[in-house]
Amino acid sequence: MSLFSSLDRRRRTGWAFAAPGLSALAITMGFPLLYALAISLSSMTLLKPHLAPFVGFDNFISIMGESLFWHSLFLTIRYSVATVVGEFVIGLAIALMLQRTFHLRPVYFAILTLPMAMSPVAVALIWRMLLQPNLGIVNQTLIGMGLPAVDWLGNSDLALSTMVGIDIWQQTSFVVLLLSAGLASLPKDPYEAAEVDGASAFQQFWYITLPLLRPISAIAIIIQLINEFRTYDLIYVLTKGGPGVSTELLSFFAYKRAFQGLSLNEGNAAAFILLMIVLVITVVFFARLERKN
Repeated sequence: MSLFSSLDRRRRTGWAFAAPGLSALAITMGFPLLYALAISLSSMTLLKPHLAPFVGFDNFISIMGESLFWHSLFLTIRYSVATVVGEFVIGLAIALMLQRTFHLRPVYFAILTLPMAMSPVAVALIWRMLLQPNLGIVNQTLIGMGLPAVDWLGNSDLALSTMVGIDIWQQTSFVVLLLSAGLASLPKDPYEAAEVDGASAFQQFWYITLPLLRPISAIAIIIQLINEFRTYDLIYVLTKGGPGVSTELLSFFAYKRAFQGLSLNEGNAAAFILLMIVLVITVVFFARLERKN
């Protein structure tokens, strides 16, 4: 009995210490989420700011019946996959190069953290000026080389790819920092044994480095995937979803439906669908990682 009473006392003590933090989370995160869910189940609009009458899942069914919603969802998946893959591949390559660099390594890390430390709005404004069709430095450089100017953000075939490139430029440094920390913590014994066995540098990378980096790589990928799914700043500053709807990701679709379409209920429903997608991806990703481990 003394053992069980000791465990109960420890459990109560743990809950007592955790209660203030859990209460703060419940107030700052739980209440807004519950209120947003209530709005998504109601008939509230900006013209009729009242929850009643509640309409259940009619708002979810309504927006999921629109082709524009599925277009935005497809663009979001395409954009997120492209940016995360690009950030991880480039970030891993830079992290591997920095691992072999001993001189001025702190300087390289300081330079790499500059894009990450900048606000997404500031990054979008800078690139909007650089890519300006007539006076932007990028097009002026192309013209100086005898190449035609490109409407990077005004061409529906190029706008999304341009945004992917800008996002990769800003976010890759975060992946570099995470993977560099992971590479620095890897044990040396497997590499020494592989060299004795005559393994090449590529074999060491493929059969030792990548498997050992799996946990930190999973964390980097899932964090970046969540960030990309909720991208909004770049869209608003660079294209506002245009040209047409070629860059209207699901987050911007929810914003437009709530504040430009005046339908707060349908906008919140779209936002909750996005939240559910991110939660499912996160749970499945970590479940598969645990199974592999």
